[in-house]
Amino acid sequence: MSQLSLNGPYRNEGSLCAELIVGAERELSAFFSAVAELFGPEQATLAAKDWLQHLEAMPDPPASPREWRLLSVEASARLPKRPSADISVASG
Repeated sequence: MSQLSLNGPYRNEGSLCAELIVGAERELSAFFSAVAELFGPEQATLAAKDWLQHLEAMPDPPASPREWRLLSVEASARLPKRPSADISVASG
């Protein structure tokens, strides 16, 4: 019996995996779009790589939208640390 099935009602592992993928895609897409709009596509690509590194380093995947958003917040904290980043947001 898997650990996941001990913590809640039984779900098909494929279904759970699909839910995790959808959550990841949704949050990463929103994060990438926001960074691209504010800082450009090059910075968005680098920020997305940071986001994925944070995800890979997590012991368990995020289980809620709030946890996915926290992952984005953590990745965004690296933006001002980039030597090539122009973090001034144009007022438009």
